[in-house]
Amino acid sequence: MAISSFLTPFSKTLANPFLPKLSTISHLLNPPPNTHNLKFTFNLKAPRLSLLLTTHHNPKPKFNSTIRSLFTGIVEDMGEVRHVGSSNDGGFTMIIHTKTLLEDVNLGDSISVNGTCLTVTRFDTQLGEFVVGLSPETLRKTSLIELENGSLVNLERALKPSTRMGGHFVQGHVDGTGQIVAKESEGDSLWVKVKTAPELLKYIVPKGFIAVDGTSLTVVKVFDEEECFNFMLVDYTQQKVVIPLKNIGQKVNLEVDILGKYVERLLRSGFVNAVIS
Repeated sequence: MAISSFLTPFSKTLANPFLPKLSTISHLLNPPPNTHNLKFTFNLKAPRLSLLLTTHHNPKPKFNSTIRSLFTGIVEDMGEVRHVGSSNDGGFTMIIHTKTLLEDVNLGDSISVNGTCLTVTRFDTQLGEFVVGLSPETLRKTSLIELENGSLVNLERALKPSTRMGGHFVQGHVDGTGQIVAKESEGDSLWVKVKTAPELLKYIVPKGFIAVDGTSLTVVKVFDEEECFNFMLVDYTQQKVVIPLKNIGQKVNLEVDILGKYVERLLRSGFVNAVIS
């Protein structure tokens, strides 16, 4: 059921109370002591989220073992970010346009946005737009901080029991980010090389699964000395995901195969030794 009164495109209105009001960047980065007297104004060209957030560096990833939704890593659509900005509760909101994903959406549903599991808080099926909330911590730990108006994002709805399992188990819990360090064409395919932290690289193995910006991919090689790994995108995949559109130096979200984390935990707990003895 469409909620026709919830959304209008950001470019068409400045008075819609539903849209979060953007304060100036200087207010967001250095808020004055008496914030109750602030008067917020719209910026017609909203800044990317990285300009709205002070980033704290934390190289060690924190793994979340709570599974609330499950994805396959098979991207259903490339959506377009229509609006990003701050919300009244201190977080951030993002409006995304999609052509196909809202056919059976409900409030509270989970949608993977570049591999990050986010909750639908508003939607309009006629406009093809939905809204998700973003916490400052989510932005610090993911590549979503680089998004701005017009950015394309990978989208996938949460798995249903009747859905064909075409990729691998993806939780939508981003373990960390990597940086694209090389792109090279071979025929109509594309080699992509990504550098990431050693804490993540230890879970990445040749021929193993990895989710890159929510896309289920097969690792080809791991370069331990360079702290890198690579994968190849065939021509069809290049047309369906956002990775080829990113430049060298940009971030990608990474989620390693959960099986590796389970095995590591079992070994550390002494479970295997207990079984053998």
